[in-house]
Amino acid sequence: MTLKANFTHNFARLGIALLIALVAMCGDKAFAQSTAGANGANEVGLNAAATDKEVSKKGASENKAESKSEAKTNSTEMAKIIEALEERVRQLEARLAKMESAQTADVAAAKATAPAVEKADDVAEIKKEVAAIQEEAKKDAGVHNFFRGVELSGLVDGYYGYNFNHPDNNFNTGRNFDFRHNSFNINYAEVVLEKKNDLKDRLGFRLDLGFGPTADWVHSVDPVGGEVVKHIQQAYLSYVAPVGSGLTVDVGKFVTPHGAEVIETKDNFNYSRSFLFSYAIPYYHTGVRAKYSFNDKASLTGFLVNGWNNFTDNNGGKTYGVSLGLTPTKRLAITENYMAGPEQPNDNKHWRHLTDTVVTYLASDKVTLMGNFDYGKETLSSGTTAYWTGFAGYLRYAFTNRLAFAPRFEIFDDHDGFTTGTAQTLKSLTLTQEVKLSNKLLTRFEFRRDMSDKDFFSKSFGRLVQNQNTLLIGLSYSFSTREQ
Repeated sequence: MTLKANFTHNFARLGIALLIALVAMCGDKAFAQSTAGANGANEVGLNAAATDKEVSKKGASENKAESKSEAKTNSTEMAKIIEALEERVRQLEARLAKMESAQTADVAAAKATAPAVEKADDVAEIKKEVAAIQEEAKKDAGVHNFFRGVELSGLVDGYYGYNFNHPDNNFNTGRNFDFRHNSFNINYAEVVLEKKNDLKDRLGFRLDLGFGPTADWVHSVDPVGGEVVKHIQQAYLSYVAPVGSGLTVDVGKFVTPHGAEVIETKDNFNYSRSFLFSYAIPYYHTGVRAKYSFNDKASLTGFLVNGWNNFTDNNGGKTYGVSLGLTPTKRLAITENYMAGPEQPNDNKHWRHLTDTVVTYLASDKVTLMGNFDYGKETLSSGTTAYWTGFAGYLRYAFTNRLAFAPRFEIFDDHDGFTTGTAQTLKSLTLTQEVKLSNKLLTRFEFRRDMSDKDFFSKSFGRLVQNQNTLLIGLSYSFSTREQ
């Protein structure tokens, strides 16, 4: 529109200029013709009356005066015409200026409106995309909410051990997990997925996958066969029922509540496991457990499981258990466990009983004391009763948050040789120096002396002796997404 207006404006000016030039040319022609007429008259007067010079001169003067007067009149009229035309031009220019101003305002308004329209279109498109994303998110909301609180953790644990007895098979007698003499070993690798639950978020689960010699050993006597379940240390679903403060029910495979020690090295005071852990208690159970916390000082857990260390039951009976947890003060914790049920293959009549007590006392910010007592008995199919009992005492002194010393002393009486294969009394002294290289990397230097009142420990050349001494350095790396 601006180009068109400029063209119109320029064309009008060109027409006016041409008109003015035409008028000017006409005026000049009239003036020329008038002057030419006067000159002709003078020439005729001279030829006709050459003798009367005065009359001719007078006539010529009068004609010249008249021609000048007519020319003057024509010039005045021309000036008026030009003045009128110039006024008209000024009016046309003023009108064109108003038209251009209006057009400029329209263009500016159009430019101002166009971005607003484009922006409105963009906003509408973004809203459509957001709505589509929200709709898609709603479809997966249930799955996302369930896994939002899942913790991923794990560990890798290895050691080098040396046995001064130099056993022929390079196998340390009576040990759990630190089996090998004069060898670098990967003890255990574990990956854990866990979703904790409560009354607000009732459904949870835990899955522990384990690999290495420890996994093989723990499942070596399972009736279903170790190869089938050895990599599944724990696998259970958990639900918090809305009963009082919350009744937590777990269904699946889980580690035993008995004992002061656990399978994961990093969660113990020492690297090696005690005789009580090796011989007095089970490793795991498969079944159902339900826990109710009365308050922050007392809780009660009930168990209904297949039995000791079996993924599937080896008889038609079930094993029952109960666990009482007490925390009288922030420094004192007491756990009392009891479990009973038939454990012999295809025998529902003869039961095994186990009572296990663990007391932990935080004497100071640096000193922790712990004691573990076990008593077990089983009525055999022959009608005789076998029993075993043991005690382990622990001390941990933390010099700093990265340096600690932990001695352990224990005594285990396998009165009838039911758990160790030899009727004997075992004793052990363990000295462990712990150094935390970082929050995730833990190393332990350990000396241990084992003793028996019978020839029980392997020595070179096929001999059995009453003691063994070992040195060990262990390294454990662990991680957890909860720490991030």
